[in-house]
Amino acid sequence: MTDANVSKDVAGRAAGSRGSTGSEGPGGSARPDQGFFAELLAPVAGFGVSFSTMFRKVATEEYPEKPRPTAPRFHGRHQLNRWPDGLEKCIGCELCAWACPADAILVEGADNDDTPLEEGGTGRFAPGERYGRVYQINYLRCIFCGMCIEACPTRALTMTNFYELADNDRAKLIFTKDQLLAPPEDGMLTPPFPMAEGRSVRDYYRGKVESPTEGQREYVQQRDAGAQTDHPSATTGEGATP
Repeated sequence: MTDANVSKDVAGRAAGSRGSTGSEGPGGSARPDQGFFAELLAPVAGFGVSFSTMFRKVATEEYPEKPRPTAPRFHGRHQLNRWPDGLEKCIGCELCAWACPADAILVEGADNDDTPLEEGGTGRFAPGERYGRVYQINYLRCIFCGMCIEACPTRALTMTNFYELADNDRAKLIFTKDQLLAPPEDGMLTPPFPMAEGRSVRDYYRGKVESPTEGQREYVQQRDAGAQTDHPSATTGEGATP
């Protein structure tokens, strides 16, 4: 038998085997005939999932009237925290800026100054030697990964559950320190003022400072009284009669 006859014989056997088992399916595998009605309904079988979901009740989120609560550990807008007496926790170390993979944080530290304000001192804003004088977060770059809060050694930077940050002005999405710093809670004082008397920086970290001391309150009262004397318009209003 010549090579041509062998090829024809093999092709004929293959065709005969396909015809005896049914039509060829996807991938070359043979499948049995499905019948007339199966072939008739095959084009609309793919719409089964669509028809099954058409009559289900739609879960409508009434946002922003009723915002959905977030998870407890949701990564939202950042916040700079305070110690119980009101001093800032940020020490201006810039570790958060170094840890940020998107380069979205800018920190500039400065030295605390215990020189009296009337002698030209700038005051103390945080325990220790330094504090964060400039703090900015560019939310156009931030990816909310949380690496900055992991790098913070004093737990000064945390993330809140607030997520409504959309705006049509790019400049408004660069948050500064006055926007990120947590407002003083009840009983806290507003810096600058000295550290608690008889307490060290370690005492703050160990939680031994639970509230402002009497000496800190007196200092803030005298500071505010001096500011009102130097700038009476700040309390009475410009042009008003004291």
